[in-house]
Amino acid sequence: MRIAFIVGPFPVLSETFILNQMTGLLIRGHEVHIYGYKPDNISKFHPDVEKYQLLDCTYYLPQIPNNYFLRFFKGLSLVFTNFYKAPLVLLQSLNIFKFGKRAASMRLLYSVIPLLESQSYDIIHCQFGMYGIEGMILRDVGAIKGKLITSFRGYDISWYVKAYGEEVYDELFSKGDFFLANCEFFRQRAIKLGCDEKKIIVHGSGIDCSRFTYKPRYHRPDGKILIATTGRLVEKKGIEYGIRAVAKVADLYQNIEYNIIGDGHLKEHLQQLIEKLNVTEKIKLLGWKNQKEIIEILDETHLFIAPSITAEDGNQDAPVNTLKEAMAMGLPVIGTLHGGIPELVEAGISGFLVPERDADAIAEKLHYFIEHPEVWEQMGKAGRTYVEEHYDMNKLNDELVEIYQKVVMSHSQSSGSQLPNAPVNSEYISLS
Repeated sequence: MRIAFIVGPFPVLSETFILNQMTGLLIRGHEVHIYGYKPDNISKFHPDVEKYQLLDCTYYLPQIPNNYFLRFFKGLSLVFTNFYKAPLVLLQSLNIFKFGKRAASMRLLYSVIPLLESQSYDIIHCQFGMYGIEGMILRDVGAIKGKLITSFRGYDISWYVKAYGEEVYDELFSKGDFFLANCEFFRQRAIKLGCDEKKIIVHGSGIDCSRFTYKPRYHRPDGKILIATTGRLVEKKGIEYGIRAVAKVADLYQNIEYNIIGDGHLKEHLQQLIEKLNVTEKIKLLGWKNQKEIIEILDETHLFIAPSITAEDGNQDAPVNTLKEAMAMGLPVIGTLHGGIPELVEAGISGFLVPERDADAIAEKLHYFIEHPEVWEQMGKAGRTYVEEHYDMNKLNDELVEIYQKVVMSHSQSSGSQLPNAPVNSEYISLS
């Protein structure tokens, strides 16, 4: 099959779940093209980008000048130099009566340029809802052809809806051929917004379990207990509450250390909080690390915290991949009753779930773990088993191919395709 991925900035380190799908399709012999934006910094990216030569099949939008006059004159130049390739598409992209502000601002014109010489695709897979809208419009213009699948992954079905209104996906729900959600929580959100429940199933974000070696967790000879969190330093990750919880526990246990892996705009605020709580010797902001470095840190870690919260702007998390990776390595975990996390963490089996924004509850569970190290191995083993069964990327990529095939074979775009007999109630889709 020929598959087009419509994405945002590519490549970015924080979106390995998309990368895993791309490489999985290439391994299975399918042709993949990527359409997106060139990120500000491409000096750091996942090694699979180079291994599979993904930049060779990536097509970037021309840079759009902020100055409208410069944008206009550059747009005219793009029209003149590319008109012979697809004149009707270029003219359609400037149709302000049909496409409104997108055409008037010339953003639609810039968006079609990378597609002017593309052939038809079997599948157009849009990663995140807003790029589903983009893919829908590009198909309406005639710049791209194929069955349109959109994946909802988190902020697109939470923050984006709050910011742009509950009707923002109405047209996409009507014109899109099929939809995927990475957890049942977001599937139900999409249905509530108007998506036909027969056109959307849960398809989880996978990880490469073979890269995350399971190891039972025991006390170190020196008695030190290492705790970790991996995630961007942004509000919805709730890292402030992890810090406050560890600070409370540190009053009772002097031999703990909390390592926070990641970076973001809250870094200075969180560092100030650490200093205010007088735990600079016990809580460290380690900054960004590559996957190899993260694995090395988690290999020495005993407990993992994922304290996600609903941000003030409505942004929410799915079952986060960093939590899956920690569980795959055998770490007992503490998560929150937030978004899709309860679909990943089995409370009392692989870890604990606590309310959002409740540092006391996190501290209580940390205290229990520290006092009962005999449960570490059992919970860690249960977490590894659950991730292998439900989130192994090889199984999920096999399923993704089956989903594509059924969408391609389904009836025409205009009649609204659906997967026959597709199960809809689990985070792990079995199409057998």
